[in-house]
Amino acid sequence: MRRRIVALVAGMITLVVLAFVIPLAILVRHTVYQDATKSLQDKANRIANYLRSGYTSPTEKQIAAYLAALPGDSSACVELASGVIVGTQPPGGVPALPAGQPGEGNGDDHGGGPQQPVLAGYRSGQISQLTVLDPDTRGMTVVRVFATDSQLHSGETGWWLLLGGSAVGLLLVGIAGAELLTRRLVRPLVRTAETAQQLSVGEIGARAPVDGPKEIADVGKALNRLADRIDELIAEERETVADLSHRLRTPLTALRLDAEALRDPAEAERVGTHVSSLERLLTAVIHAARRPQREGRMPSCDATEVVGERVAFWSALTDEQGRACTVSLPSSPLPVRAAAEDFSAAVDALLENVIAHTPEGAAFAVRLSAAADGAQLEVSDEGPGIPDDSDVRGRSDRGSTGLGLDIARRCAEGSGGSMSIGRSPSGGALVTLLVHSP
Repeated sequence: MRRRIVALVAGMITLVVLAFVIPLAILVRHTVYQDATKSLQDKANRIANYLRSGYTSPTEKQIAAYLAALPGDSSACVELASGVIVGTQPPGGVPALPAGQPGEGNGDDHGGGPQQPVLAGYRSGQISQLTVLDPDTRGMTVVRVFATDSQLHSGETGWWLLLGGSAVGLLLVGIAGAELLTRRLVRPLVRTAETAQQLSVGEIGARAPVDGPKEIADVGKALNRLADRIDELIAEERETVADLSHRLRTPLTALRLDAEALRDPAEAERVGTHVSSLERLLTAVIHAARRPQREGRMPSCDATEVVGERVAFWSALTDEQGRACTVSLPSSPLPVRAAAEDFSAAVDALLENVIAHTPEGAAFAVRLSAAADGAQLEVSDEGPGIPDDSDVRGRSDRGSTGLGLDIARRCAEGSGGSMSIGRSPSGGALVTLLVHSP
């Protein structure tokens, strides 16, 4: 975004600069050319004044020395009344004057001023011609000053360099100003967007910056107020769930007492087992509801440790059933964005799925490895495989609750990861959990 804004500002500045520079360049070219042609006329007048400065005409040698000392690149010559030409002639020889010009406007005494020089185009250049009365012979002396078009335009280079340098300088100053301005505008926006992304993945403690321009600061403040409100609602919801769970302990205690009062010991033991299971479930709900206060808003655990513990827990049953188990774990801790209880429940769900839905003696493998964004857990078996719709919440198979795979999926997605189901090399099931790092 910042680059696009800077490019847009640079383009606008370029258009504005060109809108001024191009007309100025044309004006400079015209002005320099006019000044150069005026200089030709002035030079012709200076030569004419020199020829008229005394009561006697200067010698050819004096005229040649005077012409050589004149500044400028233009060539000058003087055609004396005798026909002798002193100085540098124009290329191609001496041009003929326009009709009627040689004798016009000349005085017949020494004090008469010279006429206005004639300016005409000649052989890719301009020539300025002026006739002067020779005080000795009373004949006409012709002064000619010639300059090529390239000489007439030679003064434009410096002006064009100045215009080009000014244009480039204005463009650089504009780009620098746009860069500073966009940084002031874009940086708070980028950080606000990052805060929104963090909030979307559950980092409720993330807050947007409130500096920068007023409008952007207002957006950050509004986002922070929204995050605070979300945090309050989550806390209220979790406390409500915990309170409701606590209230259920009273009827649960009464139910336990009723179970113990049963006359049939087997029936009392069966009902008591169900009551104990329900009590553990309520305890887990209370712990989960109050987890943000105990573990912070972004829970985490060591996936290597959790997987190792859960595989060891289920090993007694798998050994009894004669199942070969292949376990591959990293040698170092592998942190993931999930509470230890949640990740343990997900691993338990996958291992229980293997035991419940594969024949006794079927081998399985557990492989935990580091991924680009966290950890990847693969549980594969040599059973018949998982039907395509078994991960749909609420479905049941072989008397199960149908929530095992959904528990694992929610754990992975809660961290920003995913769950996929496929086929193992032996044709059995392959469940892959991708759990992101904190």
